[in-house]
Amino acid sequence: MKVLANDGISKSGADALAKAGIELLDAKVSQEHLTAYINENNINVLLVRSATKVSRELIDGCPGLQIIGRGGVGMDNIDVEYAIDKGIYIINTPKASSRSVAEMVFAHFFSLARFLHESNRLMPLEGETHFSAMKKSFSKAIELEGKTLGVIGFGGIGQEVVKMGISLGMKIKVFTRNIKTETLSLNFYDGQSVSFQITTGNDWDEFLSDTDFISINTPKSDGYILDTPQFMKMKDGVFIVNTARGGVLNEVALIDFIDNGKIAGAALDVFESEPTPELPLLMNPNLSLSPHLGGNTVDAQEKIGAELAAQIIELKHKL
Repeated sequence: MKVLANDGISKSGADALAKAGIELLDAKVSQEHLTAYINENNINVLLVRSATKVSRELIDGCPGLQIIGRGGVGMDNIDVEYAIDKGIYIINTPKASSRSVAEMVFAHFFSLARFLHESNRLMPLEGETHFSAMKKSFSKAIELEGKTLGVIGFGGIGQEVVKMGISLGMKIKVFTRNIKTETLSLNFYDGQSVSFQITTGNDWDEFLSDTDFISINTPKSDGYILDTPQFMKMKDGVFIVNTARGGVLNEVALIDFIDNGKIAGAALDVFESEPTPELPLLMNPNLSLSPHLGGNTVDAQEKIGAELAAQIIELKHKL
């Protein structure tokens, strides 16, 4: 079996494949040359992240492919149903990067609540001349403890966000289309563990009425999850973070509600027009921005590589 990790794989994943006697080609092949490369090298397994697109044309052009793997949660860059119809196994790593994305959510929440996103921009420019004025302008920061955290989506990432919110002493509300109950456990350094039973809701009015911080943690959607009707129902001064997918919230409406003071600030790690975000977003001082870094930590990449390798090794025995 030969594996092409076209968007890279961690050392732990590479080592596990080698130990199982599976040949790994850790190359980076351009999209236009990918079909030819797969066929010329008799590749059986194609591993990608978000950069490489696996279309039905590529699938049709590579009859030797047996497994397509996505390092991460979202599968929108792979024609999944078509591949399955062709008898190809599809694997991904839905939990490996959950903690990293959740920590990114709170990195942005803290940045917004303490004006760090803006002070980091201004200090190099005006810190020497307007120090006292900036100190005064950023003095109305807030704490997260005791505030209400609203989480949209309750998969692996949403659950990690909830757990981190609980650990900070926040009140928790979760919105899902279908109501469900999950038991979440917080494990501590000394071996102690505390469990919480969380039941979601599906009433927008109830969910939005008093949430202070909102995190979107859903798969790609066909339309906006947060748009003008939802923004209008939110509590004044709310903070919003989107680390899910571009297109789950209306970015134009978001800026309008930030400008009129309804929304205190927002953070975007993903964008509708990614990888070329709109200039009004990039220039807005009330936005904390990052270039799709949610799952990009060394720790997450190690977990992703190891999880992909384990699934490939298991499937090898079935093929």
